Amino acid sequence: MRGISFARNAWRPRVLWLGQPQHVASSRRTLLTQARYTGPSEPPLLEETVSENFARIVSRYGNRPAVISRGQGRRSTYEELDKQSNILARGLQSLGVKKGDRVCVSLGNNIEFATLTYALFKLGAILVPLNPAFTSKQIAAALNVLSGTHLIIGAETNLAYKPPRSNLSILESLVADLKSNKIESEQAPSLKHVVLLDNSSSRVDVSPYTSLVPFSQLISDSDTSRVSIPESLSNNDIINIQFTSGTTSAPKAACLSHRSILNNGQQIGDRMLLTEQDIVCCPPPLFHCFGCILGYMATATHGSAIVFPTEAFNPLATLKAVQEEKCTALYGVPTMFLAELELIADKTVPYEGFQHLRTGIAAGTSIPAELMRKLHKILNLTELTICYGMTETSPVSVMTTTDDPIDKRINTVGRLLPHVEVKVVDPHDWSRTLGIDERGELAVSGYLVMKEYWGNEQKTKEVLVPDETGKLWMHTGDEASMDPEGYVSITGRIKDLIIRGGENIHPLEIESCLLGHPGVRDASIVGIKDEKYGETVAAFVRVHQNEEGTKLGIEDVRDYVRSHLSHHLVPKYVFFVDDYPTTASGKVQKYKLREEGEKLVKALVDKAKSGVAAAVGV
Repeated sequence: MRGISFARNAWRPRVLWLGQPQHVASSRRTLLTQARYTGPSEPPLLEETVSENFARIVSRYGNRPAVISRGQGRRSTYEELDKQSNILARGLQSLGVKKGDRVCVSLGNNIEFATLTYALFKLGAILVPLNPAFTSKQIAAALNVLSGTHLIIGAETNLAYKPPRSNLSILESLVADLKSNKIESEQAPSLKHVVLLDNSSSRVDVSPYTSLVPFSQLISDSDTSRVSIPESLSNNDIINIQFTSGTTSAPKAACLSHRSILNNGQQIGDRMLLTEQDIVCCPPPLFHCFGCILGYMATATHGSAIVFPTEAFNPLATLKAVQEEKCTALYGVPTMFLAELELIADKTVPYEGFQHLRTGIAAGTSIPAELMRKLHKILNLTELTICYGMTETSPVSVMTTTDDPIDKRINTVGRLLPHVEVKVVDPHDWSRTLGIDERGELAVSGYLVMKEYWGNEQKTKEVLVPDETGKLWMHTGDEASMDPEGYVSITGRIKDLIIRGGENIHPLEIESCLLGHPGVRDASIVGIKDEKYGETVAAFVRVHQNEEGTKLGIEDVRDYVRSHLSHHLVPKYVFFVDDYPTTASGKVQKYKLREEGEKLVKALVDKAKSGVAAAVGV
């Protein structure tokens, strides 16, 4: 539809129917009386830099596999990754990269990105991952916001469900003369060097562009010793700047430190019970916290291997990587898992080779209970963990364990990671902490909270707010509740809450219900303006390509919800769609669904009023 752009093919509706809180210990036996909770105080936080921690891991697990890039047919041990990142760090140093420099990286999931990550961390430079789908204007904007000095980019960009795209037109828009001996950019004046990784298998001819530094040139040295730097590194230094994916607003640059991402990765791996024997399949993108921290940091701190099926998400390649590498863990957001389950359901992928899977992470948005049940049953992910977090909290603050009771693993996002504190507050009065099982806005405090939004003091102050004691709290914008044992349930975004005639309707409840229908592949629920009730429920439904899905009609959807939930939760509007608008990290952009739904409803109502169409019915 017009005005909607996202990672996959355009989505189109097929059918429309207008029809002072107390401190509590983390023991399971402690029952809370207020929705404020502090995570365990053990184990102690790691007080070292990422590169110092990595050196310890290399000394212990040097001959173990570290990175397996199935799409490239390449793999690296921890010792090899250490040596290659030393070489690359020295190459980057020759281009003037130093501590504190913001280096923007636009690459897919590949072995070069893994090597580059550790090279930059060893130099103390700041890794700024960029979405490879960015246009030249978006890349320039990122460089300008951060005064970025270096850009590292592939000759081609690979996006999910799309053919490879040459990046030469982007670079030509960004740099006035690529054939000169010096980078000069009016769009991004701070840019000094562009490093080009030729990942095109000779499909893109980059030889005429002498201003670009070949990535291969930076790794041509034979000296694999640790690079020396004149500045000392601190674990409180900013080392990673992540642009928020932004489901409702422009992205902001969240500043994360060695201390925050290293400890977050360590604690995530602990919750998953990762060891050096684990092989983690990671299709989520490395430009996002999911791939970068839940991927790199969680695996590297435990000596586990990480597998990249392809540069961009491909459900078929993901399942094949699991089968071929005998992966023990699988990562994904709901949209990824649903695409993988679809391939198994329609027998595109044989139902075999998944017996090694035991754990993984489902994150990115609220996970419907029905999807969790399918992942347990079909993919053998019986120890699957659920993570909740946001870019600004490095990212995970709450997570289930592998042995939590099944109802907790299905119906909550778990309990706090160590050294983290959360509370549920009144969204209209942040000074008031709510009671147990009351729904409100979740706020997070601890080592994991970002330092700031780079160069945006106003936005930082809007979300990072001190309490009466001076403690900083990150206000998430997510609606949540907490039970007496400290388990947190995320019920949606505050802005996604539907208020129908004064009744609060939580989209996740209806979405989970619809996923139980054998013909429904996915469902997304939003509120649409209504003259009588203020808002009413609209369902955007994707169907399975099976008999149940083919036969599924509007009244079938409404009747199914009516038979499982109360009447006021039955959708007034049903849209059948091929896909959803999503952020780069796979989150459904509900505000776009809402906007487009309201346009369609208005258009049909106008036709009905003019006598062109039948009267609207509920």
